[in-house]
Amino acid sequence: MIKDVANKADIEVLINSFYDQVKKDDIIGYIFNEVIGNDWSHHLPVMYDFWDMVLFSKPGYAGNPTRKHVELDKRTPLKKEHFDRWVLLWNNTVDSLYKGELADLAKNRASLMAHLINMKVEMSRDGNFIQ
Repeated sequence: MIKDVANKADIEVLINSFYDQVKKDDIIGYIFNEVIGNDWSHHLPVMYDFWDMVLFSKPGYAGNPTRKHVELDKRTPLKKEHFDRWVLLWNNTVDSLYKGELADLAKNRASLMAHLINMKVEMSRDGNFIQ
């Protein structure tokens, strides 16, 4: 039986597995490998802290994901299909590893964040950036 996400160690497994898929993906892989760069030593710990905050309300994350994506959009256009693909890969990864209330929460929050960030990225192109 597949267990639910229970702690930060589970989050690290999830994040590592997810980005292993992202790196190979035909639709969004280039964004992470070529545009952002392939030094994962900084990005992965930030994601561990981010999802620890999202799922367990733990302190440790102090970034601004919307601003990061708006800045990234200036380097390479981020499209709805990119966000949709990110959510699909995320959900598939969660489902392959975990099942339960927190796994469902992780998928729900990812979908909401992707939609919100996509909307704000699009708004920023017209000079209407709202944090």
